[in-house]
Amino acid sequence: MEQVPVYVSIIFILTVFATLALFYRAMQKPRKAMLVIGLWIIVQSIISLRGFYWVTNSLPPRFLLVILPPVLLAIGLVFTKWGSAFIAKLDMKKLTLLHSVRIPVELILFSLCYYKAVPAVMTFEGRNFDILAGLTAPIVYYLLLKNRMNWKLLLAWNVICLLLLMNIVTIALLSAPFPFQRFGFDQPGIAILYFPYVLLPGCIVPLVLFSHLVVIKRLWKEKGIA
Repeated sequence: MEQVPVYVSIIFILTVFATLALFYRAMQKPRKAMLVIGLWIIVQSIISLRGFYWVTNSLPPRFLLVILPPVLLAIGLVFTKWGSAFIAKLDMKKLTLLHSVRIPVELILFSLCYYKAVPAVMTFEGRNFDILAGLTAPIVYYLLLKNRMNWKLLLAWNVICLLLLMNIVTIALLSAPFPFQRFGFDQPGIAILYFPYVLLPGCIVPLVLFSHLVVIKRLWKEKGIA
């Protein structure tokens, strides 16, 4: 990872802060939630800096400690009663705007590919189309502000963008140098094993996932689909 310029890492860290700022704005009482997220980021940063995730031949992979806890928490908040009160107070418009961070994320992945830290399959030149979600997010947000967005279109947009997210997460896991690697053998996706890029699966992805699930759940419930 020594070959990746410092400015790429700085831009990524700023992207993490931008994601946190947008999520902060979507909450009414953000103090406790931001404290939990902040502690999680600190713990994961320390663990990754100590090289814990560099060991990639273990089963199950140590990397599950990065992504599994926040993803399970996100799903738990959405699909359990104890999380209903929390998600009911979130601003769906601002959660929609949060997806705009996927633009710099994709540009960073492209830069990491250039410096041989991720394979091309993880970029928009390969099989990653997640930048479409980032590019359309500001448009959807504007339409929501102007009350010009049909709820069915909003639901469809969230479902499609959720599938785009699941696509790149799957590709990233199968591109990393784990025992079940399927892509990028000549140029594995090692960046996510190092700080600060470990915060992509450890922070940005769970918040993006959570934002989609919240809007889908809210629309599903409020429009009486269920």
